[in-house]
Amino acid sequence: MSEQASSNPYLRDPPTDFDPIEELDEERAAEQLGLLREAVREHDYRYYVENEPLVADRTYDALFTRLQELEDAFGLQTADSPTRRVGGEPMDELETVEHVAPMLSIEGSGDADDVRAFDERVRRAVGEVEYVCEPKFDGLSAEVIYEDGRYERAVTRGNGREGDDVTAQVRTIRTVPTHLRGDYPDFLAVRGEVYMPKDAFQAHNRERVEAGDDPFANPRNAAAGTLRQLDPSVVAERPLDCFFYDVMAAEGDGIEGVETNLGEYEKLAEWGLKTNDRAELVGDVEGAIEYRDRLLAERDELNYEIDGVVIKVNDRETCERLGSTSRAVRWAFAYKFPARSEVTTLTDVVIQVGRTGRLTPVALLDPVDVGGVTVSRATLHNPDEIESLGVNIGDRVRVQRAGDVIPYVSEVVEKHSEGHFEYPDECPVCGSEVERDGPIAYCTGGLACEAQLERTIQHYASRGGLDIEGLGAERVEQLREEGLVERLPGLYRLDPDEVAELEGWGERSAENLRREIEASREPPLAAFLAALGIPKVGGATARALAREFGSFDAVRNASAEELRGVDDIGPTVAEHIRDFFESGENEAVIDDLLRYVTPRSEEIEGGDELDGATFVFTGSLSITRDEAQELVQAHGASATGSVSGNTDYLVAGDSPGQRKLDDAEANGVPVLDEEAFRQLLEGKGIDYPA
Repeated sequence: MSEQASSNPYLRDPPTDFDPIEELDEERAAEQLGLLREAVREHDYRYYVENEPLVADRTYDALFTRLQELEDAFGLQTADSPTRRVGGEPMDELETVEHVAPMLSIEGSGDADDVRAFDERVRRAVGEVEYVCEPKFDGLSAEVIYEDGRYERAVTRGNGREGDDVTAQVRTIRTVPTHLRGDYPDFLAVRGEVYMPKDAFQAHNRERVEAGDDPFANPRNAAAGTLRQLDPSVVAERPLDCFFYDVMAAEGDGIEGVETNLGEYEKLAEWGLKTNDRAELVGDVEGAIEYRDRLLAERDELNYEIDGVVIKVNDRETCERLGSTSRAVRWAFAYKFPARSEVTTLTDVVIQVGRTGRLTPVALLDPVDVGGVTVSRATLHNPDEIESLGVNIGDRVRVQRAGDVIPYVSEVVEKHSEGHFEYPDECPVCGSEVERDGPIAYCTGGLACEAQLERTIQHYASRGGLDIEGLGAERVEQLREEGLVERLPGLYRLDPDEVAELEGWGERSAENLRREIEASREPPLAAFLAALGIPKVGGATARALAREFGSFDAVRNASAEELRGVDDIGPTVAEHIRDFFESGENEAVIDDLLRYVTPRSEEIEGGDELDGATFVFTGSLSITRDEAQELVQAHGASATGSVSGNTDYLVAGDSPGQRKLDDAEANGVPVLDEEAFRQLLEGKGIDYPA
């Protein structure tokens, strides 16, 4: 800790009775803000990396909240502030970025003889060596770059030469510092493994299931799927972590001590980067094999998934001499663990209907021990997987799992049936027709399907719907279990006295809910359309439909051809909308709902000042991307998601996508920053939102 940090009043026993913000001038605010940023970074490091917190959670929350309030009140936000970890504006796509150094793979095998053969090749080339052994993490590899000690960029491994830019996503991970510590180089590129801890994975999956979402199959899929989310705020809500283990490139002072791979670990830790404590120096290849066997026996005790160990030549100069092929380094080898699997009989297949309407096949099995855990059920994923496996009831199948993940059927070992299991044509819960969307089967019952009702109500009341406060997942479940809401329109028939008697409610909460529901009786048309949960219809599409048709009846009765005439609605989305409204079950629920709710059209002020122009937006503006698109569309322009020769303007805010900038240059498309965009609109008499 620096001398300045040690004198920071917000580190140990910090005060939380702050002066009112309105009493601060900008100079005092900036001084306090600097101390708070420094303190919050230190507390993050102590809590997430060192596991030795200096303050209680409540105190940390008070410091963090004060920091946010100061930044907002005085407009002093910075890109590297700890408050930026909560996410940022959603992006259109992940841009492709070239690595500063190749992220090569390593050869591997689960056979000890192959490990000894690797050792022989190394010793023939360079003589006797020592090895560093470390866990082979089962996560997602990423390059993270720091300039002048500040977090600059993060890129997935991709093909080893270039990968996806996940800078905003990785910024939300608490163990990835926004500032390095100690004596660091001017430029540093490090390699890390983003993963989801096993206990956090289980807790997160439980939350997904309770919210009606499909659980992730395993921690690696959870980490990979999360890191590729286009909305950084979604990433911030998920429990990702990161281990660092390699210096890819460095420039300037502060890199002394990385002459060995073991020393590299120590240096990474000095810079405040989280490392794994299982790295170990061994004298020869037999020591490496013994290390792997020991770690194999202990793998279930670890809170992260590993699928083997990595054996590296310790001396980095020797590594340079050994070099690499175009694909893999010659100085490291992966000694892999055997797959955990067993063979048993598939006794039945049950179709589960999730709260999103997705049908998931679950195999019921004769109980079998797989890696020390008794497994009696396993996922079959989807209809395409069943057909690909050719699996049916009575077959002998191989079941695999990795640590604490959901078991799955990997292959049919002995066929004892004819053909494969046939998916039902009707929903097992409500009897509605089952349809396919690619490999996914789903129930078309929509609003009328019991299995989907809780999720339907939650979505209807969410901010993306009618924003009815007081109807979170737990309370919706409670109202359903008590029989107070049998269908969506039942919200408007709730008796406040009955609600007040429920556990955890009371008269005040029940009355607040009544008022919220009453306030939702005349919603804007766009909000009502979004709240219904029509497949593929989110907020932007709902607003486009409201603008085009003006009334709910017009949207409800629009033909597929008329729907395709709306900007950004293609044949697939148009078909989903028509199927939703033509469903007899949905029709009955909507008719009942309209007894209580009257969607109102919103007048969209605008004109034809931008008639015929096409805009594309990238990066963050002072208004949201939806607002920017609506603004130009209201005045006759089109807003599309990608740059082409037909694009008239690319509007680039903060952190724009490089691919769109490159496409604009290739197609000769003018690039406007936000101020130029504002001037363009105001020059045509269009007011720019404050």
